Amino acid sequence: MGRRLLFVPLPFQGHINPMFHLASLLHSRGFAITIFHTHFNSPDPDNYPKSYRFIPVPDNLPDTVRSSKDAVALIHALNKSCQASFRDSLGELLSEEEEEEEESVACVIFDAHWYALQAVAKKLGVATMVLRTGNATSFNLFMAFPLLLEKGYLPIQESQLDALVSELPPLRVKDLPRLMITSLESFTELLARGVEQVRTSSGLILNTFDSIESSELDQIKRDLSIPVYPIGPLHKLSTQTQTQSSLLAPDQSCMAWLDSQAPKSVIYVSFGSLAFMDPNELVEIAWGLANSGHPFLWVVRPNLVHGSDRIELPKWFEEETRGRGRVVPWAPQQEVLSHPAVGGFWTHCGWNSILEAICEGVPMLCRPFFGDQTGNARYVNHVWKVGIVLEGKVERGRTERAIKTLIAEREGDEMRERMADLKAKAAQCTMTGGSSYLAIDNLVDSILALQPRS
Repeated sequence: MGRRLLFVPLPFQGHINPMFHLASLLHSRGFAITIFHTHFNSPDPDNYPKSYRFIPVPDNLPDTVRSSKDAVALIHALNKSCQASFRDSLGELLSEEEEEEEESVACVIFDAHWYALQAVAKKLGVATMVLRTGNATSFNLFMAFPLLLEKGYLPIQESQLDALVSELPPLRVKDLPRLMITSLESFTELLARGVEQVRTSSGLILNTFDSIESSELDQIKRDLSIPVYPIGPLHKLSTQTQTQSSLLAPDQSCMAWLDSQAPKSVIYVSFGSLAFMDPNELVEIAWGLANSGHPFLWVVRPNLVHGSDRIELPKWFEEETRGRGRVVPWAPQQEVLSHPAVGGFWTHCGWNSILEAICEGVPMLCRPFFGDQTGNARYVNHVWKVGIVLEGKVERGRTERAIKTLIAEREGDEMRERMADLKAKAAQCTMTGGSSYLAIDNLVDSILALQPRS
């Protein structure tokens, strides 16, 4: 009889992708896979191996909550609404296992923000592990959150923005999480409950690798009494494609358009699946792209502008950029970043996007919006020196200059050279004997050593 792993992804694009990459990776190591998923942003089973089992967990969320821009409040609501239905679904699966002598459940692997559901699994006697879809730096920050509050770094004071956070170098106060809508109290509760669930689990899996976060990983290992497994970049270790787990249908026609562009000439612009902006910022970005004179591929989601489900770009924009610009509602990002025509990536600095840029050697223009994105941008710019940060209010002149620097000037070429070094390190860690490869072996051995539920 084999061993089965249960996966519970958080139903947001940036969390779904790494969880399914992890499932694919462990499936290739011989584990049977079961996915528990909410009705909200549910995956399509047809996109995955037929051997995967999918179990829906009713979330019973009203449309007003599902459509909320407050991601933290939505996560709290999901934990509350899914707790009972997950308990029923997991209990039923465990009963089936006993009756039918199917593969025994080795453990449940949760997204770190499923704090209520982890508690359910533990009560039912099932071992748990946690996947943190962010980097080691952000988890250190989350563990230190109570101290940051105690010492007065938070809530952020405008007069202290440039002050160094001595407990978390090289972060400054301005690099601490910015909240778009969420209250500090709600965010603090989410982090506290998530960190507690990590501490009481059988292991922490991180989508990062030793070469870029060695000291940050060492700090986590000192602070936790459980095993830590840095096994990134996950998208390079699995057979799962990004398109298969995408919640939005990517416009593949942009790839043919990229084929017609000169090498390293295109700035690719995408701010992920959750960030939103006001209409004026969209116009300033449009002017910056138009005035830069460089080709661009710009992802403009239907809900990118706050309060609008349909976006119309200024009429002058198409005229100004005809022949050198492409606007799509969603793009196959990994394919885009690997295309030889792409010379820079204007990003919100979500961790998945940063890893994908590193793996393809593409320097970044950073415009963080919320959460850990500000801290991620600090590392891109200050530690690895592979990107430019646009701070404060977006303004067309600064945007134009940053694009030109990244694509056409010596400073951008130097960033590209440093990125090539990071790309090589990322590739090395996933090879046989590399740090992530060895961490995967350790993870598999640890899972197999977990005691089956009695």
